[in-house]
Amino acid sequence: MRHLRFATVALTCLLAACSTPPSKLPNIQIMDTGVFPESISSSYDGTVYSGSTKGIIYRALPGSAQANAWITHNDQNGLLSILGVLVDEKSNSLWVCSAPNFFGPELSKGVSALKAFDLTSGRLKGSFDFPEPANSVCNDITIEADGSAYASDTTNGRIFRHRPGGSKLELVGADPLLVGIDGLAFTGDGKFFVNNVRTNKIYRVALKPDGNMGSLTPIQINDTLGGPDGMRLIRDNHLILAESTIGRLSILSIVGDKGTMKILRDDLESSPGATVVGETVYVAKSSIKYLLQPELKGKEPPPAILYAVPLPKG
Repeated sequence: MRHLRFATVALTCLLAACSTPPSKLPNIQIMDTGVFPESISSSYDGTVYSGSTKGIIYRALPGSAQANAWITHNDQNGLLSILGVLVDEKSNSLWVCSAPNFFGPELSKGVSALKAFDLTSGRLKGSFDFPEPANSVCNDITIEADGSAYASDTTNGRIFRHRPGGSKLELVGADPLLVGIDGLAFTGDGKFFVNNVRTNKIYRVALKPDGNMGSLTPIQINDTLGGPDGMRLIRDNHLILAESTIGRLSILSIVGDKGTMKILRDDLESSPGATVVGETVYVAKSSIKYLLQPELKGKEPPPAILYAVPLPKG
């Protein structure tokens, strides 16, 4: 049933009379300080969502040049630092990876979890803790044809799945090669790909009939990767790929065991996430060095910008 996902999505959009974003879109500034976005996502109408280390989800309405706070940390939702965010319009959900803040002390205590929020109201629909060990880090999310949400555990090289209606996460598989796993994506034909932000690798993950992980096949890329991070489907076998350590945004086309990169931008300093809105890719610029470099800690970073990059024709 994995192969039906994108045909189903397209049909759902047609039946719902989904609006089409304009072809020319502005850059989006997140209207807050110290945001450090790690992941972004978008809905069919062009609404764009961003997480943050502050435990706040920001939302930019269609065509807007500003993103404002939409969901904030409270005792009920238990949000910590927000890594992955992913829109799933079929279930009217925004899936979120919540993890202890590496850069503390605020929001540094708690258990990493995959959470679902109502896409209309922002209400918490469900929260699913990552199993032991305690250092687990929920990093990013993708959705399978049947509505199952898959999430990566970067620290321990694990992939988890939440089935619709389920009360907990299921372990799909774990492998030392996946320690450092970050982005996940299904292509149009249902193949499952993950990347490793630490080892600069991309793998095709075989899923067995019982849903568990099978073999990992490395994809031979025609370029050297630099911190592959956010990864989203454009269409068919074409993925958008953001590389955080070299500030690059590319289209990755995978045929068999080989991948070809088409660079869209390579001047972003740090680009951990991207999302596709119509004919535009939004890519996050995160001034993460202000959290890492001692001489910059405590200083005010520049505004967080989501840059609008036109998709090439064809």
